[in-house]
Amino acid sequence: MVLDKGILLRYYKRKDIQEAMVEHARDREVGARYGEGGEYFGKRPDILNYPNEVIEMVKNGALSFHCSEERWENPLQLSSSIGRKEMEELRTGWDLLLDIDCKIFEYSQICAELIVRFLRYCGVQDVFVKFSGGKGFHIGVPFEAFPSRIKDVEVRLLFPEAPKKIAFYVKENIKEELGRRIMELEKGNIGAVKEKTGLGLEIVRFEKNEFGDAVGKLNVDPFLEIDTILIAPRHLYRMPYSMHDSSGLVSVVIDADKVMEFTKDDAKPEKVLVNSVKFMDRSVAESGGRLLLQALDFEAKEVKEEAAGEFKGEEIKIESPITEEFFPPCVLKILEGVEDGKKRAVFILMNFLGKIGWEKKAITDYILKWNREKNKEGLRENYITSQLRYFKAGYKLPPNCDNEAYYKDIGVCSPDRLCGKVKNPVNYTIIKWKMNLRDREENKRKSGKEEEKENEVEKEGKVPVKDNSSTE
Repeated sequence: MVLDKGILLRYYKRKDIQEAMVEHARDREVGARYGEGGEYFGKRPDILNYPNEVIEMVKNGALSFHCSEERWENPLQLSSSIGRKEMEELRTGWDLLLDIDCKIFEYSQICAELIVRFLRYCGVQDVFVKFSGGKGFHIGVPFEAFPSRIKDVEVRLLFPEAPKKIAFYVKENIKEELGRRIMELEKGNIGAVKEKTGLGLEIVRFEKNEFGDAVGKLNVDPFLEIDTILIAPRHLYRMPYSMHDSSGLVSVVIDADKVMEFTKDDAKPEKVLVNSVKFMDRSVAESGGRLLLQALDFEAKEVKEEAAGEFKGEEIKIESPITEEFFPPCVLKILEGVEDGKKRAVFILMNFLGKIGWEKKAITDYILKWNREKNKEGLRENYITSQLRYFKAGYKLPPNCDNEAYYKDIGVCSPDRLCGKVKNPVNYTIIKWKMNLRDREENKRKSGKEEEKENEVEKEGKVPVKDNSSTE
């Protein structure tokens, strides 16, 4: 969609809009998008100091305005060439910004409401919400809500690690209720969720109830993400009251208690009013300490449990990608090509490979090649690339072996003797890989002993006698 220049000019010339944007931009790096559909950023770093700068940039072709989560002593000193230490010296703080990524607006809306409720449950008094301008929402907690130090470390230095861990902690704690609320919206019809998301059985997961029966539940992971990947140094997000490059809607600030009342109609440029609540208002109480501590502790616990796997107490270091010779039967069968369940197969492969040392680019190339060469009717390549766009290699395990919606339902579960000893395909590969390492070390040790024995014989001047007693 090409934004109408007249609409842009009429909207951005409003003094209340300009003033709200300039106030939000204080101490932040600013970037404006240009070109048809906002394909590229203008000069970086940039700043907004005065209201009339907004309309001047629009006259020069700017469509939308974006700013950093980080606060800087002087944003104009930033450059792609400065190192981490110099960047940390410039950084005065950072805001927590959670970006809900889901193409279904109603699902994003439910997620936003649950995040607000959970953050308040964790003691955060001041939570801010704005519509992204597209399909989702941005939930914010300003830096002033967090303590200046935690565990003897300056909190300003904990970027992007701390916000990533908070995002993970929030998602893990709301996903049960999120799945339940989405199913309630769809009146229990899982088919409606499949139709809207374009996905299949990968959105179903099974858990055992108190009677040991497998109960199906909605798995939101394949179609809804609370952004933890784009929380990165110098990442920019759409500023409050900026227009969206393609939708033509405004990233409008919403009352955090009225998220479910918001409609996209409220974000039309001609209807937007500047909210009396400022997004990321800095005049807030320090109430985020408990959230930060809990997130740090939770993340550490999760990583420790996942890394242990079947090897309790052993540290697993994978220095190079583990190759196919160590893959479990189910994954090898997937690699031969599948008739049904290709989307679930992609979900399995990407998380499996990520956990055994493969990097994101190698995983993408590998899955695209598999899709082209092994599947009779392959998936659309843009589906695969979209699934991998925000994927972080090594962040999640693939589904467990007892998840009937995956391996058994796809028809690739063909267990061997080792399969009965593991709960997850990754554990199978790690065990087999470690067994091979131990065998190699043992052979090396034996070879060393044989060589040492031969050297001793040579020193003594004796010739070893070949044993010819064996028969053919």
